[in-house]
Amino acid sequence: MVKPLFCGLAGFTTPSFANNIPLSSPADYVSILLSLVLVVALVFMLGYLMRRFNVTHSGSAQLKLVGSMSVGTKERIMVVEVGKEQFLLGVTSQSINHLARLDNPIEVAQPGGEHFRQKLSQFMQGNKKKPGEADE
Repeated sequence: MVKPLFCGLAGFTTPSFANNIPLSSPADYVSILLSLVLVVALVFMLGYLMRRFNVTHSGSAQLKLVGSMSVGTKERIMVVEVGKEQFLLGVTSQSINHLARLDNPIEVAQPGGEHFRQKLSQFMQGNKKKPGEADE
């Protein structure tokens, strides 16, 4: 019988299915279970890495998401920067609506998003004072 090339190179013996030997020992079942767990863990790890490093994101230097805030289960408000202009967009599962063009650009939010949330709530309320200014 001819052994597959990869089995000899990796130091493995010929698999039991190649010889048509039924699985008889618990070690065979443990080996299959561990292989399955390894494959599932690899899939989840690759998914996590793709999400973490934003592999699917195909943005450019001219188009940037400044921040977003959830306003419902499938609704969001986003600030998008195109070139040097910023736009406020309403995003639902069916459509994207242009809400406003921001005259005073919002700085890029730091991790945590509290700065963006504060600026956006000020804009939505019509309060365009800069942070730190006293109320009159």
